[in-house]
Amino acid sequence: QVQLVESGGGLVQAGGPLSLSCAVSGRTVRSFAMGWFRQAPGKEREFVASISSSGSNTHYADSVKGRFTVSSYNAKNTVLLQMNSLQPEDTAVYYCAATVRDYRLLGGRNDYWGQGTQVTVSS
Repeated sequence: QVQLVESGGGLVQAGGPLSLSCAVSGRTVRSFAMGWFRQAPGKEREFVASISSSGSNTHYADSVKGRFTVSSYNAKNTVLLQMNSLQPEDTAVYYCAATVRDYRLLGGRNDYWGQGTQVTVSS
């Protein structure tokens, strides 16, 4: 059974960095295209970033482009999200997701999802 477990969330001041990690169990990370979504209070879940199963291709939401970097670490079967220059509007629960489809199609209800980790950015 595939499981995704996020870690690394917390409280950070505006302008600071934070790194999230998603550990995959049950299958190797190279089996999936993976990525991150987030959901702020009162808002719908939105796409943040994704990476292809080979790790060669990435895709970012315009709101995080140039600040966030998604990468895969095959040796530890994890996917990372490095977040820099964080702003209060980045405050949300961040979810890791995995799909057997193309990385640009990540986010379907039949994909695999983690439980989420809270990121809070103070101004």
